[in-house]
Amino acid sequence: MDVLSFGAGDRLLRHAAYLRAAAVEIAILTGHLFLYPTGILQERELLQAEEELGPDEPTHIPTAGAAHPPVLLMHGFADNRSVFALLRRFLRRNGWTHVQALNYSPLTCDIRAAAALLGRHIEHVCERTGHTQVDIVGHSLGGLIARYYVQCLGGDAHVRTLVTLGTPHTGTRAAPLLNPHPIVRQMRPNSELMDELAKPAPGCSTRFVAFWSDLDEMMNPIESARLDHPDLIARNVHIAGIGHVTMPVHAAIAEGIREALVGEELASGAADAA
Repeated sequence: MDVLSFGAGDRLLRHAAYLRAAAVEIAILTGHLFLYPTGILQERELLQAEEELGPDEPTHIPTAGAAHPPVLLMHGFADNRSVFALLRRFLRRNGWTHVQALNYSPLTCDIRAAAALLGRHIEHVCERTGHTQVDIVGHSLGGLIARYYVQCLGGDAHVRTLVTLGTPHTGTRAAPLLNPHPIVRQMRPNSELMDELAKPAPGCSTRFVAFWSDLDEMMNPIESARLDHPDLIARNVHIAGIGHVTMPVHAAIAEGIREALVGEELASGAADAA
């Protein structure tokens, strides 16, 4: 009886957590629908830091040697760059002078093609800013596009750190009604693309940080947002009680992203000193 009672209580607590997460997801999704039109057009080219800084942004511009690498933000399926409005502002206020939220075409039907386009854009960003590498934060599909570029197209030479938020690294079975879309099929477990990503990747130098949640309704199974590849330098960060849509706007995750990027800079500096 005690075991049964405990099990029922545990289920009730989990059900309550789901309800809280769902309520937050609905509220954030509603707000995002209002912001969505502002992100339909592609963001303008990266400008010089002096031109980008607004009245509420940091006034100290680091020298080229001390500046953070540029950060590119990649949205998820059927979304656009507006989902990163808060994260972009957060990073700018914490010292990042080059932060760009990208749009990829809603007509994109192949992750490989999107990854190749991302690679060309990264080369352009490096040329414009004088940096040799960038950092990327990818939500859901955005993280998968970036990972394919890094792992399969030699992108590790240009991407120092890739942070993924609710990205289906081993594929997800969620939203079966979307199966007709080619990209959705590529995100299914055991697809050809997932088989490519499971192959050996010796020498891949990019560091990965994968945020995953036990209440991510778009991950089926839940653990698919973890990155467990024997050849990749990856750290998985479990965030409890947060839904899929909430991830790009959650304050604790934003702080985790900041810590991850700064941590990689410290690690790189230590390695260079050695």
